[in-house]
Amino acid sequence: MSHEPVVQVTGLVKRYGSKTAVDGLDLTVAPRTVTAVLGPNGAGKTTTVETCEGYRKPDAGTVRVLGLDPIADAAKLRPRIGVMLQSGGVYSGARADEMLRHMAKLHAHPLDVDVLIERLGLGSCGRTTYRRLSGGQQQRLALAMAVVGRPELVFLDEPTAGLDPHARRSTWDLVRELRESGVSVILTTHFMDEAEQLADDVVIVDAGRIIAQGAPAELSRGGAENTLRFTGRPGLDLASLLKALPTDTLAEELVPGTYRISGKIDPHLLATVTSWCAQHGVMPDGISVERRTLEDVFLELTGKDLRP
Repeated sequence: MSHEPVVQVTGLVKRYGSKTAVDGLDLTVAPRTVTAVLGPNGAGKTTTVETCEGYRKPDAGTVRVLGLDPIADAAKLRPRIGVMLQSGGVYSGARADEMLRHMAKLHAHPLDVDVLIERLGLGSCGRTTYRRLSGGQQQRLALAMAVVGRPELVFLDEPTAGLDPHARRSTWDLVRELRESGVSVILTTHFMDEAEQLADDVVIVDAGRIIAQGAPAELSRGGAENTLRFTGRPGLDLASLLKALPTDTLAEELVPGTYRISGKIDPHLLATVTSWCAQHGVMPDGISVERRTLEDVFLELTGKDLRP
């Protein structure tokens, strides 16, 4: 098996008129991994992925996917990749099973269509035209079309958007099975838990550049081993609390009455916090020690919510 990157992007620049959507971005994706690409709206993540898929031509830089140029070598590359678009790519008047079987016939060794239909819960809507499918059914059909050809690399754009919890878990299982069978997966998502559950590598994009990359646990660690949270009366004197804590500790009131302390949380620090509360007549309610989440990291790096 090759250990060469399945995607190698160097100095990618893409402009739309006077707006620079991607600004000198570098990205390497290892084989047989799931890579989640996160970023606020307008960050450049979709343009980056579409350039890798061959839908956009770079203004500068190089892009290689499975060692090929997505534009110049499109005819060689397309049979080897699968692409799930968030919308479009399906004839609106075609029936779901008809479209999937058509896609299967375009490949030399497709997956069993009937098994895939059953696996993704499309059996009940197989005779329904695409335009009459629900949003979730359209998503599942798009996913099936992306993987039916046994691709070496698959791009998934918001694969679980609009899905109910059961369908979402089934999609997660399918993504894991793709990786286990040697398929590389690049997905964009607005669900932080999805990235944490599925991704070997998380890439956070903002203002056209990668601002962080690593395993979810590695990014969440980020120098602060744990986070201490508790509730109490609003407006506590955090300056006084910080004087009692180690110098590299941060304390903030997230919303009135809800507090977060970040730093190296150990038994001594926990005892210091509870002692300070006792001295100031504060009953710390719901006190808990937890790791920073990927969402915490995202907000710290971008200052923005991750919303569809």
